Amino acid sequence: MSVTAAKGFTAAGIAAGIKESGNPDLALVVNTGPRRAAAGVFTSNRVKAAPVLWSEQVLKGGEVAAVVLNSGGANACTGPKGFQDTHATAEKAADVLGHSAGEVAVASTGLIGVLLPMDKLLPGIEQAAAQLSEYGGEKAAIAIKTTDTVHKTAVVQGNGWTVGGMAKGAGMLAPGLATMLVVLTTDADLESPALDTALRDATRQTFDRIDSDGCMSTNDTVLLLASGASGTTPEQADFAEAVRAVCDDLARQLIGDAEGASKDIRIEVINAATEDDAVEVGRSIARNNLLKCAIHGEDPNWGRVLSAIGTTRAAFEPDRLNVAINGVWVCKHGSVGEDRELVDMRYREVKITADLAAGSRSAVIWANDLTADYVHENSAYSS
Repeated sequence: MSVTAAKGFTAAGIAAGIKESGNPDLALVVNTGPRRAAAGVFTSNRVKAAPVLWSEQVLKGGEVAAVVLNSGGANACTGPKGFQDTHATAEKAADVLGHSAGEVAVASTGLIGVLLPMDKLLPGIEQAAAQLSEYGGEKAAIAIKTTDTVHKTAVVQGNGWTVGGMAKGAGMLAPGLATMLVVLTTDADLESPALDTALRDATRQTFDRIDSDGCMSTNDTVLLLASGASGTTPEQADFAEAVRAVCDDLARQLIGDAEGASKDIRIEVINAATEDDAVEVGRSIARNNLLKCAIHGEDPNWGRVLSAIGTTRAAFEPDRLNVAINGVWVCKHGSVGEDRELVDMRYREVKITADLAAGSRSAVIWANDLTADYVHENSAYSS
């Protein structure tokens, strides 16, 4: 049930007419309380969409009563009019639901540089409000899709409390964050600082470690809302692990649905001097287009892995590097290892292990291959 798996939440997803296709394009998630604590993380892109700027301000208050999300238009790079439209969206939802606009977060996704059709969006909020239901999570998840082929949801049950979530994202997946809209909900009885700590730690380990094409979005938004409806206050460590598990599940679904991808690539960097080194190396490998093309062609070209490692500032000695592809150590001590013909790359998941032989820290980055379908999807995106 996605965002409505936790008690104290209702949701809806409708077709408001924002998309020319007539597909669902407007979602509403409402926290019915008794608590309305919230936390959020947003894109680190310096060019931020109007909804991101608005929601960043809302989250400073630590409370969110509702979230309005639309697909079919990013409302990014739309100037003062775009921000006015975001404000009007929050005001409309607040009026319909009986809350303050300062407690309504807004998130948008779609084409940059196009104003939203407010004559359709605002009436759509009323329609969505009329359909709010504790069973509306799936419809909400469907309504925020853009080039996604499937909607994405996840749920983890705690001891008397629940964390659920929905996500959209299929392209521009790069750290800081991936191009995503994510709403997480919990009925745990927690205040905003506890939510913020858990969310930032989870995001660092999951959404910030998926990298499809190295492109960073203007609209990335991840929200965590708590209703307190379970009446249970979990241990912080238990709650943080549940949030991390939901985020990890959603992040894997994002990579699995990346535009045109035929391979999911798990890049594990081991024996690094620091975690930052491991992440930097993993990210460099994930963004090596030559390697990603090779993997699409099922070619275990380990030289491209070493080339990617060599562009980083990480601590390592070139003649101590080891690389395995799907468990075969094709590179040992910076040179030829086991026979590359032993590598079986027929299956969807490809595992690359990069051993820096410089310490004891590690990190995992998920990526995907590059295909002709990716080029087609993104060359025709505006049409």
